Amino acid sequence: MTRWLKWALAALVVVLLAVGVVRALSSRKAQQETVARLATERAQTVVELGATDVVQVKTRDLAQGLAISGALKAVNSAIVKARVAGELQDLTVREGDTVKAGQVIARVDASEYQARVRQAQQLAESAKAQVDIARRSFDNNRSLVDQGFISKTALDTSLATLAATEASFRAAQAGVEVATKSLDDTVLRAPLSGLVSQRLAQPGERIAVEARIVEIVDLGRLELEASLSATESMDLRLGQSAVLQIEGSATPVTARVVRINPSAVAGSRAVIAYLAVDPVPGLRQGLFAQGTLGTGRLQALAVPLSAVRTDKPQPYLQLVSQQRVQHQTVELGARGEVDGQTMVAIKGVPENARVVAGTVGTLRDGTAVKFTNPATPAPGGK
Repeated sequence: MTRWLKWALAALVVVLLAVGVVRALSSRKAQQETVARLATERAQTVVELGATDVVQVKTRDLAQGLAISGALKAVNSAIVKARVAGELQDLTVREGDTVKAGQVIARVDASEYQARVRQAQQLAESAKAQVDIARRSFDNNRSLVDQGFISKTALDTSLATLAATEASFRAAQAGVEVATKSLDDTVLRAPLSGLVSQRLAQPGERIAVEARIVEIVDLGRLELEASLSATESMDLRLGQSAVLQIEGSATPVTARVVRINPSAVAGSRAVIAYLAVDPVPGLRQGLFAQGTLGTGRLQALAVPLSAVRTDKPQPYLQLVSQQRVQHQTVELGARGEVDGQTMVAIKGVPENARVVAGTVGTLRDGTAVKFTNPATPAPGGK
């Protein structure tokens, strides 16, 4: 009985193993059939493309340039500062007010400086009186010396006294000029014509020497300070033009390089280029601007930069050949602008080859395609 049970158990194990093997083989076969079916379906999938979904590889004239950005700055601006200390008076201009060169924009209480002028004038008058006394004494002594009543030494002494009083008189006159200059400095005038951009003090304040009162900017001449790397600066030249997009403005403006700083910025080694911006109504100091500085032109086979795929180790294009998509590795070259579109020079594909545009997305290599509209694709890829 025990021996019979052992044989029964062994037979059951064999049966179970056989059933497992059969099931595994069946499952594998089903998986293979599914994979084959999906592959067949993918092979039969056809992507419809419109005429604008394909661009052609063409030889184009690329406008090369450097990306630049920065804030607009007035070429002529000034901060009016106090030249004397005192109470600020008659400051009436505010931000946005127009001022003319030489216009009085504020005053400093002049009472103390008027008193100093009077004091200096009185000291000068006193010194002038001393000069008159010393001159009469010298003239008298010279007559006495000629008559032999006094010695030559006494005459020399009176001459030295006269010279000393004359020097004191000249010093007093200089004191009058200094006091008068301080009195004139109590009147604050605009150094240039423009608009008030900042009012930094208020009437009635006690201000110190060099205290900032107002800032004036002339919006007639604006420029952009563009910071470029050492490598980019090698292509900089005076007179190069740029197209800028101003923050808040839909209309681009043009600018040109008028100055290049001969020294690099310490630390960053950047080079500053100064671009004069063409006058356009509405531009303000401090607005952010960005654009492209033209440095040259190049003719080469090119496609829109958006058509280049970079999801593989090497950049590639999705060519359309014999109604199928073909991934073609390419070598990228210089970039440039064509009618406002960024293009890139390429090597590795023939001219007039059709390329899937960047708006379509990534398609599998070998995907079948057909055109809903057989019209010739736009040469510029638009």
